[in-house]
Order: sequence, then structure tokens, then C-alpha cells
Amino acid sequence: MTRSWVLLFVLMFIVLTSQLEWKEQLESEIEASRRPLIQSDKEQQHIVPHGKESVQEKEILSQENKIQRLNEQVQDLRRQLVQCRNENQVELVTELDQLPLSGV
Repeated sequence: MTRSWVLLFVLMFIVLTSQLEWKEQLESEIEASRRPLIQSDKEQQHIVPHGKESVQEKEILSQENKIQRLNEQVQDLRRQLVQCRNENQVELVTELDQLPLSGV
């Protein structure tokens, strides 16, 4: 019986500490993402909401950061696609120039 209680407490301890670490990591990511947006502490007051609003705001900010990174990746892939298309067109033109003219 004591082993089961010890295992239960260890499991609860692991779950609680992992949740605390997750919250701290999320808070640090959100704080890092806000720093470029805030001009200075004197010019703009930063109000930290409490409770559910705080969690929702953090999730929204995290999602916005992910969306921004995805948009940057899409732009980079589009640039690469245009570059590949240009390279393929150049190769096609040089291949056509090298073909012998028949009937001349």
C-alpha cells in the first residue's frame, strides 16, 4: 500500500512540475516576442491581464508568432520557386540553341 502512495505522489509531483515549467517557458516566449513591440516603459504602459484572459492572450501571441514564422517561410519558398523557374528557363533556352537546325 505504501508503494502505491509513493508512486502516486511522485506522479503528481512530476505532473505539477512539468506544468509549471511549461507555463514559465510560455511566459518567457511571450515576453521575448513583446519586447520589440514595446518602445519603452515610459512611453507605453504594459498591463498584464489576469486569469483566463492572460492564458488566452499568451496563446494568441504564441499563435501569432507561429503564423509570422510560417509567412516568412512561405515567402522564402516563393522566392526559391521563382529562382528555380528562372534557372529552368535559362537551361531550356541554352538546350534549344544547341539543337542542330534541320532543313537549312
